[in-house]
Amino acid sequence: MNSTVTEPLQIAVVVGSTRPGRLGPAVAEWFLDRARARPELTPAVVDVGDIELPHSFGAPAPGLAPAAAALAAADAFVVVTPEYNHSYPGALKNLIDLHSAEWRAKPVAFVSYGGVSGGLRAVEHLRGVFAELHAVTVRDTVSFHNPWGRAEGGRLRADPESDAAAATLLNQLVWWGEALRTARANRPYGS
Repeated sequence: MNSTVTEPLQIAVVVGSTRPGRLGPAVAEWFLDRARARPELTPAVVDVGDIELPHSFGAPAPGLAPAAAALAAADAFVVVTPEYNHSYPGALKNLIDLHSAEWRAKPVAFVSYGGVSGGLRAVEHLRGVFAELHAVTVRDTVSFHNPWGRAEGGRLRADPESDAAAATLLNQLVWWGEALRTARANRPYGS
């Protein structure tokens, strides 16, 4: 075990759905409970449902400043996404595309939810998008198949399988987050 004490990793948990009645906040809160239990992590939430995203590039977007600051400050990301029509939500795509340097040389992990696929098709589409932005995607994910009956009072009920998947994801995210933070500090990406 490395005895070097480092600052906690700043992780941005991006909630990717804007639909009325969305399950995203409950899934994000479930994940945040696990992330907050890790002393090496300091999580913050970026919720696309709270951001007035422009519909076209170059359009004024004064509401983006807090999200841009949170993304820029992050050492790592966890994207919480539903699967809509075999992919991820358009508002999430807008948030991703309106920022590029913020994602560069940082790890991205995924917590997905949906019908029988558990949102995994959305995750596979997102991997290609983040590769283009020079981000590193974490291999293991957490996925919830047909989770709607598991939410009570805005909270998602835990289960041992999902808890184990979250622990694996967090272990990988911490490893990549620390490695890439050190690498960026020693030599800026692209130099």
